[in-house]
Amino acid sequence: MEENPVKFTGLKLTKPPTVAAGIPAVWSSMKHILEAMNAFRGTKALLQLNQKHGFDCPGCAWPDPDDERSPIAEYCENGAKAIAEEATTRKLGPAFFAANSVASLGELTDYEIGKKGRIAQPMYLAPGATHYTAVSWKDAYGKIADHLRQLESPDQAVFYTSGRTSNEAAFLYQLMVREYGTNNLPDCSNMCHESSGVALGEAVGIGKGSVTLEDIHQAEVIIILGQNPGTNHPRMLTALQKAKENGATIIAVNPLMETGLLNFLNPQTVKGMLQMKAPLTDIFLQVKINGDMALLKAITLLLLEEEEKNPGTVFDNAFIAEQTTGYDTYISHLRQHRLADLAQACGISPEQIREAAAALLHKTKIVACWAMGLTQHKNAVDTIREIVNLLLLKGSIGKPGAGTCPVRGHSNVQGDRTMGIYEKPAPAFLQKLETVYGFKPPQHHGYDVVNAIHAMYKGDAKVFIAMGGNFLSATPDTTYTAKALRNCDLTVHVSTKLNRSHIVHGREALILPCLGRSDKDIQQQETQFVTCENSMGVVQMSKGSLQPISDHLKSEPLIVCELAQALLGSQSKVPWQQYALHYDYIRNAIEQVIPGFENYNKRVRNPGGFYLPNGSRVGKFNTNTGKANFNVADVPENPLGPDEFMMMTIRSHDQFNTTIYGLDDRYRGVRSERRVIFMNPEDIRSSGFSAGQTVDLYNYHGQTERAAYGFIIVAYNIPERCTATYFPETNVLVPVNTVADKSNTPVSKGVIIKIKSSTINNKI
Repeated sequence: MEENPVKFTGLKLTKPPTVAAGIPAVWSSMKHILEAMNAFRGTKALLQLNQKHGFDCPGCAWPDPDDERSPIAEYCENGAKAIAEEATTRKLGPAFFAANSVASLGELTDYEIGKKGRIAQPMYLAPGATHYTAVSWKDAYGKIADHLRQLESPDQAVFYTSGRTSNEAAFLYQLMVREYGTNNLPDCSNMCHESSGVALGEAVGIGKGSVTLEDIHQAEVIIILGQNPGTNHPRMLTALQKAKENGATIIAVNPLMETGLLNFLNPQTVKGMLQMKAPLTDIFLQVKINGDMALLKAITLLLLEEEEKNPGTVFDNAFIAEQTTGYDTYISHLRQHRLADLAQACGISPEQIREAAAALLHKTKIVACWAMGLTQHKNAVDTIREIVNLLLLKGSIGKPGAGTCPVRGHSNVQGDRTMGIYEKPAPAFLQKLETVYGFKPPQHHGYDVVNAIHAMYKGDAKVFIAMGGNFLSATPDTTYTAKALRNCDLTVHVSTKLNRSHIVHGREALILPCLGRSDKDIQQQETQFVTCENSMGVVQMSKGSLQPISDHLKSEPLIVCELAQALLGSQSKVPWQQYALHYDYIRNAIEQVIPGFENYNKRVRNPGGFYLPNGSRVGKFNTNTGKANFNVADVPENPLGPDEFMMMTIRSHDQFNTTIYGLDDRYRGVRSERRVIFMNPEDIRSSGFSAGQTVDLYNYHGQTERAAYGFIIVAYNIPERCTATYFPETNVLVPVNTVADKSNTPVSKGVIIKIKSSTINNKI
């Protein structure tokens, strides 16, 4: 029950396409919308999606254009799928839960669970019960408050946050949690871009990217590392196309030759509709898994050689002298390397590395983009700092057309952190809370995701509350995490849809159904809006327009306000009742506490919102040295035994994070199946396997056997000894104790596995 059961659905393989988007993306979008709701509701939702007076996509955090937006299609295929999931008219009431036990629901795959529909009213699972039953909101709040008040310490409770949570809800949530008395605020950042935040904070003084969308358009060179934009951030393809039209060179670094990195058919243009593809990548570097650090050092080493031949023509020496520290130490370290060794470590030929270095040689408008292919490794922080090293040498940060671009996954994950969802809050932030509200927030650090799992497993944390998300399916070491959740006295999930985390529960469990982004939110007879922050630091309004599928749904801000009143009562220093009346009151409070939100209510009502301050964007580095810092780190070794492989977990094209939209991965030629492992053809042959064979996968980290059963081998263009599988099906193999240095992010992209023949038939 703690992971997807082994169910083969009929693998069909096709030749991967050579171009992303186009007419197939349009048809796919419409298919998903019409399967979930009627045409009128679906059209209304799509016409409002990502519009300046509409609602923010609940999918990825790629920014909307600052200027004109398409009036009919300012979204991508996966954005339409996200709306189909959220705005579906299928709903689950008491009758559904009466007819389906928790055990029977656990026999379904995550895909099957998610397709059941929206949760229509609060549900409660009593101790020892087999079925959820309906519960009133008042009684649900009372049960939560009773459990929290009975704990020996507030630190025995864990309060998780998903990246879909709005700024308003996130601010209220952390405020309630800190007034209650703990900093146990793990969030999905801990599992994805935490490494980016740590690295950028150390290097340039802010844990966010420095570029705007216009910088992408103006760049001379764009380097894309560890990212598959065609599936994970499809609207990024439009920005890359515009950059190409302006003369940019695009360098793509990835173990898989992803379709979305190669060519693009923009369905919003005449050329795209006429099937006239736009080539994207100029130089593709098929790096080994976790070979990025070695590749970056190799490129930088070649640039150093050219700089020493012609001083002042390659590096921006004035910028280095005035704006950075650590240059001499870094260069001394770099000189200790040999190109041949670095080429072998990354799996890229010296000739290809020279081609990439030549593209950068006399360019200064350089943007580096990356995602979880870099952040989920043990050495992730150092790899990202190596990217910054390269940009600093070229003076390519703090100027137009240049800088850092960590591409965030979920639509407001960056905003949640800005609002204070963080287990290690800055003293200045805590002091501001105390000044504004008059209570003393806890000063000690709380649990991040990995430490929260350990605490629940050991019984040190007894109540788990999640504001959105599918915690179990998102986390590593699924069997271990499931045991941790079952050890809790109470688990609570604020959710729109049914997911596996509702099925793997504590001794008692509650599901609290909330409004989605697309739902109309009315408080005191006035339609409300919330706000979100995208990957590039733009804060904008999001105002739903669809009729909610049930009268029992509440907004996330209202849920927090009402729970806080039940928990903290008349002793609270916070005006919860006022915040529940109108969200302008919440934004006024945010303005008092969070820097950069001056005149919040006025500015966010401007079409398109506003940019938050960002020192690295303008060349001001608020680090411990007052300058941008170079970093010295060794190239990681990735040793494998003779029968071992490196596995990275990836998304399919019919997926966003843990939400499974369908069973196809169109751009990789995989149809109707998710239980597959992509392998190099030579590895298949030399290991005695065959394509189409069913195998079981094992990890033995820490003397513990972790197993994922029943995966079909698919021969694929991937470096030798490297493999790829879809998550969450193989999260069970990711050891909870294998984490990135400094960020504590699970190493989901560098799992050492053994592959063995399976006794399970795959029904091909």
